[in-house]
Amino acid sequence: MCAVAESSPLKNSAILLLRCPDRKGLDAAIADFIYWHGGDILHFEQHQPGVERFYLARLEWDLAGFEFDLKDFPKWFAPIAEQFSIQWRVSTSNYRPRVAIFVSKYDHCLVDLLYRQRTGELACEIPLVISNHPDAKNHADFYHIPYTVIPVTKENKQEAERQQIELLRKNNIELVVLARYMQVLSTSFIEQFPQQIINIHHSFLPAFIGAKPHQQAFDRGVKIIGATAHYVTEVLDDGPIIEQGVERVSHRDTIEDLVKKGRDIEKVVLSRAVRWHIENRILLYGNKTVIFE
Repeated sequence: MCAVAESSPLKNSAILLLRCPDRKGLDAAIADFIYWHGGDILHFEQHQPGVERFYLARLEWDLAGFEFDLKDFPKWFAPIAEQFSIQWRVSTSNYRPRVAIFVSKYDHCLVDLLYRQRTGELACEIPLVISNHPDAKNHADFYHIPYTVIPVTKENKQEAERQQIELLRKNNIELVVLARYMQVLSTSFIEQFPQQIINIHHSFLPAFIGAKPHQQAFDRGVKIIGATAHYVTEVLDDGPIIEQGVERVSHRDTIEDLVKKGRDIEKVVLSRAVRWHIENRILLYGNKTVIFE
């Protein structure tokens, strides 16, 4: 399995993500391949989780002096990939993936993501925002990003998702971010974007799954609330967790206080998860994620 992303002339390095059964000689074979083709390794991190020690790695190298174009990487890397049964993908560090943001009425995560993208903290393109409500349109307008309202009801959900998918395909979207989008995506939608949908859930999963987690937390009398960014799977709020954050609460806090504190956590947690994804720092192992620094 392989994928190659095209590059543009900014930072001149490449990133290779790998996963395969662990075997002796893997590090040496990969490092030698980069060295003998003129690459200067900048970072090389690996992890072997589980008793079977499955091999996960992230390698970044300087492309200055590298002897072939990255578009030819599959041809040159094929012998090593076949020898070690490696699943891999490669990209340049300056590649800016195309990201779509889904939002409902709560706009704090949307505003944060748009700001971080504009300031360069999130190295991606955001060509569209999709919502089931018009409430957050002014924020997209401020950044001159098209904002499409597609109302969703029980009766029109299938048609609404068809329109959404059509927009995503038309805009060549590579990552969908659910920035407090208060709709459950269908299995058919999720299957079209495997490991390409990130959601922010306003609780510290696996606690308080589903709707109204702040009310659930308040009723339970918790002393810590949190937020969880995770990849979306067919099982509600059960996808691989990317990042989490917490904040202490008091018996004096009302539900409104919990919501306010939760919003601050949600913004930070979601932005980190999106940044790590677009910087090619995440590899999945079962229902877990490995985040390389």
